[in-house]
Amino acid sequence: MVNITIDNHTIAVPAGTTIMEAAASIHIPIPKLCYLKDINEIGACRVCVVEIEGQDHLVTSCNNVVEEGMTIYTNSPKVRRNRKHTVEMILSQHDAQCATCVRSGNCTLQTIANDLNVVESPYKKEICVEEWDTRYPLVRDASKCVKCMRCIQVCDKIQGMHIWDVSGTGARTTVGVSGNRDIKTADCALCGQCITHCPTGALRERDDTEKLYRALEDKDTIVVAQIAPAVRTAWGESLGLSREEATVEKIVDALRKIGVDYVFDTTFSADLTIMEEGTEFVERFTKGDLDMYPMFTSCCPGWVRFIKSQYPQMANRLSSAKSPQEMFGAVMKTAFAKKMDIDPDRIFALSIMPCLAKKDEREKPLFHGEFAGHGVDLVLTTRELDRLIRADHIDPKTLKDSAFDAPFIEGTGAGVIFGATGGVMEAALRSAYYLITGKNPEADAFKEIRGVNKNGWTEAKFDIAGNTVEIAVVSGLQNTRNLMEAIRKREVHYHFVEVMACPGGCVGGGGQPIHEGKEMASDRGSNLYFLDKTSQLRFSHENPDIKHLYDEYFGSPGSHKAHQLLHVQE
Repeated sequence: MVNITIDNHTIAVPAGTTIMEAAASIHIPIPKLCYLKDINEIGACRVCVVEIEGQDHLVTSCNNVVEEGMTIYTNSPKVRRNRKHTVEMILSQHDAQCATCVRSGNCTLQTIANDLNVVESPYKKEICVEEWDTRYPLVRDASKCVKCMRCIQVCDKIQGMHIWDVSGTGARTTVGVSGNRDIKTADCALCGQCITHCPTGALRERDDTEKLYRALEDKDTIVVAQIAPAVRTAWGESLGLSREEATVEKIVDALRKIGVDYVFDTTFSADLTIMEEGTEFVERFTKGDLDMYPMFTSCCPGWVRFIKSQYPQMANRLSSAKSPQEMFGAVMKTAFAKKMDIDPDRIFALSIMPCLAKKDEREKPLFHGEFAGHGVDLVLTTRELDRLIRADHIDPKTLKDSAFDAPFIEGTGAGVIFGATGGVMEAALRSAYYLITGKNPEADAFKEIRGVNKNGWTEAKFDIAGNTVEIAVVSGLQNTRNLMEAIRKREVHYHFVEVMACPGGCVGGGGQPIHEGKEMASDRGSNLYFLDKTSQLRFSHENPDIKHLYDEYFGSPGSHKAHQLLHVQE
């Protein structure tokens, strides 16, 4: 232990503790812009400086460790003056148009400037302006970049994609796409982790809310919406609702108030995905197609982008089943349109998703069959949903629980856990067990695949009717790369692998609400597993609305008609 004094508090902390961590242990906050524990501790912003007695120069608290007998001042006059000057210089290169910024009210720079009482900047404004195609799902505004390097470190260390890089020195330092590439031609998986870790509005999703308003204004258009499982865990966070208050049924009420005609739960189409993907897995496993290489889940578009750019030779190992989002679109413009006697061209299919990559997935020409076109017309992130609610002057506290619309009301616990890492695999195994044996396993028989092993992925073996099924679950793209290399080199063998691009799965998606310095995926995932545990239906194959859909429209899982509409035709 090391004995130190911080702002007249004498404490003992473990050797190797940073000054920032030591201060936090006694609830002394130190302002910071670039700091992310274990990810970005390079002191790039210089806002977290402190004064050490006996030293002339201030030091950054995020990457300097304590020493025996050290006396530290976190808010001395010298520190305050230096911090204020630093923030004023940052603001001289920042387009401080807060009123039109999506991060206004949730911006670290804005908070620090307010706390330091910065009411004007004495320095000449020199705003960096760079061209960016704002039609791309991920938008970067160079005029709001504070060169904190968070995006670089998160992309490099957590996702292993190396999309961002820094160039120039001093005042000319800038961040951009690495290798002088254009973002559209880079290998970006659109996981959006750079956005959720950016302290300002320099990185954001493309805002598509106006497209929804245009559809709502058209009297001939019927707007049908779906709400992804992970959205229910997070949408209330930025609206001041507790987890208990922020039910998914209140999202239904909000969307109806906005003007949406029909609202459905993506949990329904997640159950549909399980039926198709589970059937495909059983068929490929039985034929011996998985003896050498596994079948990979295909519901995460960020992962699909990753494998096609990084391991194209393995792309044929993906399940051909569409994602729940795309299956929803297919069903809306065929079975739903037929049942409701609606012209499919009048249907505007809206998705509320926790993910940026879903915006890109929506733009892929995946829909084939009776209705040629896009199954999904618009994707909005959880953050865009929250902005919609505010824009329509809806008080979240006044929302009531409202039921989903018929004929696709039911969803199971298996569909709900799609939003957490391991959930897709667990749900698929529940139904695969039934498809092989004709009976249900214990609902929690496969729960050991939840969470993340120390090597970056979770693996397990299960016996199903005398057959040993080897599976793996991974989230985060650097972990995924490590797993793919192990599979490619045949260091490991699995029959079925679930991959989620975002750490923790969809609950940690790039379109979820942003909380400075906090990782919320674990808490949100736990909420989904609680909803599964308390659900009356926990097996996708027992969903009565799924059974009716097959009986009336597709016949059976894996049928020709189901394959035409619910699988990717490449």
